[in-house]
Amino acid sequence: MALDGPAERRDESQASVGNGNGVAPPPLRPAGRPSAAGAYADRRLRLNPNMEHKPQDYRDVRGEYAPAVYSALERHLPPSLLDANREIKLQIMRDVLGHYWPHGERNKVQRHREYRQRILNHYKPLHKDLYNMRPSKFFLPTFLEAIRTNTEESFRSIMTEPIPGVYAFPMLQPGFCEMLLQEVENFEKWVHAMKFKIMRPNTMNKYGAVLDDFGLEVMLNQFMEQFIAPMSTVFYPEVGGGTLDTHHAFVVEYGKDRDVELGFHVDDSEVTLNVCLGKQFSGGELYFRGIRCENHVNSETQHEEMYDYSHVPGRAVLHRGRHRHGARPTSSGLRINLLLWCRSSVFREMKKYQKDFSGWCGECKREKKERQIHAVKATKLAFLRSAGGATI
Repeated sequence: MALDGPAERRDESQASVGNGNGVAPPPLRPAGRPSAAGAYADRRLRLNPNMEHKPQDYRDVRGEYAPAVYSALERHLPPSLLDANREIKLQIMRDVLGHYWPHGERNKVQRHREYRQRILNHYKPLHKDLYNMRPSKFFLPTFLEAIRTNTEESFRSIMTEPIPGVYAFPMLQPGFCEMLLQEVENFEKWVHAMKFKIMRPNTMNKYGAVLDDFGLEVMLNQFMEQFIAPMSTVFYPEVGGGTLDTHHAFVVEYGKDRDVELGFHVDDSEVTLNVCLGKQFSGGELYFRGIRCENHVNSETQHEEMYDYSHVPGRAVLHRGRHRHGARPTSSGLRINLLLWCRSSVFREMKKYQKDFSGWCGECKREKKERQIHAVKATKLAFLRSAGGATI
């Protein structure tokens, strides 16, 4: 069956460039300054992390990436670099991470940084309790117990998996949903009163807000690390689920005088969490159409890959960012969803050295199976010809 239309990466503009969460890239080394790291010719990262290696402590490093990013990436450095001094390793890892920040994008990043700082300097939160992680107030007891137990069995006990790789489960307390909705509404009113031009979540949504922009970044990073990463490590290890280190968090709004539907696309994430916050609405189903690598993003959908999901307030959907999807029209009311795009710098670097994504891309998997079938047939044919010649 053909697709509804071309699937395009849901890339960000304005509010989200580079890694999409509005964080500026590492500073470039001044021209002409010698690099001690230049002596290390082998910089190709290991495909699998060296789990026996103990990374150095980067908690004192200030900059654009969390210390955990450097600790995770250090395990992937080539053996010749593991014993180098910390500054050399840090410089090389910054160079690696800097590949995701084209020089032409730096002005946009700087503008966004100034935009965010202006908000943080002047915006007064409506619900201060939202800005610090409070698990018992945010999450349902069943979800917290599954995370505390931290096993595949405990996760599956609260989940359904209607199609491979898509997990649905009850997650958020109604009180948290309501507080977040009120906070977003308060922020949007404040932006309007201040005559700001609000930066939207991405190029596909004309309504909604980036939650990281008005102070929720720290809490949402804990949200990812403590409550999404454990599940992603179990269910999505082949796409970096065990090395998530950055996020882009936002809300989207659908309904009358809002976005009505969302076109067919893939997310700029390794793992996506999508939770309906409310309010009253009908329609707006999320439809899935198979997981694809960049080479096969517009390939045909197989019947078994088709699935439609109906949103329920407080209920979450977890899926790979490369799982093609879209949203049908919201026919009445107002639907608001929380999106958390979780990313892995390590996985993105590793993809540069890979050509076969049959471990997770549906089309790569089918092509590999076809090659194996043809190889078996060719072997059988060669055997029969050889056996026939021997008889003659």
